Amino acid sequence: MLKGITKAGLGEISDDKKFIELAAEFGFQSVDIDAKSFIDAYGLENAKEILHKNNIVIGAIGLPVEWRQSTDQFNADLPNLAAAAKAAAELGCTRCCTYILPSTDLKAASLMSLAVKRLKICSEVLGAYGIRLGLEYVGPHHLRTAWQNPFIWTQQETLDLIDAIGLPNVGLLLDSYHWYTTGLTGEDLVKLSENQIVHVHINDASELPIEELKDNDRLYTGEGVIDLPLFLRSIKQTGYKGSVSQEVLTPNAPNQSAEELLRRSKLGFDKVFGEL
Repeated sequence: MLKGITKAGLGEISDDKKFIELAAEFGFQSVDIDAKSFIDAYGLENAKEILHKNNIVIGAIGLPVEWRQSTDQFNADLPNLAAAAKAAAELGCTRCCTYILPSTDLKAASLMSLAVKRLKICSEVLGAYGIRLGLEYVGPHHLRTAWQNPFIWTQQETLDLIDAIGLPNVGLLLDSYHWYTTGLTGEDLVKLSENQIVHVHINDASELPIEELKDNDRLYTGEGVIDLPLFLRSIKQTGYKGSVSQEVLTPNAPNQSAEELLRRSKLGFDKVFGEL
């Protein structure tokens, strides 16, 4: 598995080249960035060279399509997907991810129907470029009632959605915070096959009752109470060899520099990966 990093929790790093160089400096092997924006800024060949020079790969891109809202919004965003997929493929990235909120103001059955249809369309576009789509369930309890009707918030429900979409390039984005806040165990991960896992996020949680943990109040890897070595060991047993990308959502912007936060992140990764 590759030690990966996202910009979440690192403060303001607007330049992808700088982000990649810093990631490499602190021992990370992958970054999650927008491949198309990176190519637009530096050109394809320069972008490839920056990645190669720093021995960094792109772990995953985000899905540039808002599939949860109106048909007009979905149709307006959909043309962006092919260009995003093409850019990712040109830079050797084979994974794209999106999240599923655990409640909705739509009727749950209506959103499920839309999710299956729209995510299937997105998956077909991505598949044409050799890219897999990872679906992330969201575990924190407060979001389950943030909107009118409950929706998908468990690993099994997400697997059911993936089964309904019915395409081989669709799988899970596993996040340690959501794994923890839904009360899952290592056994829930070990029973997965490698081809069911598209991408992995890692972060940590405060010592609070699970029901009180907020989605945007996470800790850096290795600084909380989640059994992250168990999380990673269980995923490793499936045969997964992709990126494990830190994503730390916080209520306020960090006041440390990106360098300090990356050093802090490296210490956490060293601690957790050292126990595998």
